Amino acid sequence: MAKPLIKKNDIVVVRRGRDKGKQGKVLMVFPETNRAIVEKVNFVKEFIRPDRSKNISGGIMEKEAPIALSNIMILCEDCDRGVRVRIKRLGDGTKTRLCAHCQGSLDQVK
Repeated sequence: MAKPLIKKNDIVVVRRGRDKGKQGKVLMVFPETNRAIVEKVNFVKEFIRPDRSKNISGGIMEKEAPIALSNIMILCEDCDRGVRVRIKRLGDGTKTRLCAHCQGSLDQVK
């Protein structure tokens, strides 16, 4: 299984599903299942049972559910759209992620 090209804190665009077109930040990536949790995307309702020993009142809670990596694309700031990713090896041996459309760097400078 290949290593996913999407990382935590990337800004992504949803390509398919009921949240198509929405943008959000990646909160967590699960490479073993090829899924990611994106902020404010793919909300599901979770039903909580009351539990007096833990002081939980119960009710309905909304939370983000994992979304397939095939349904999201990294947002390129220059192109202002979701793009495919290319990997380029630099002269010093490090790798960087590039936009396949405009060849701009997708890695944030720290």
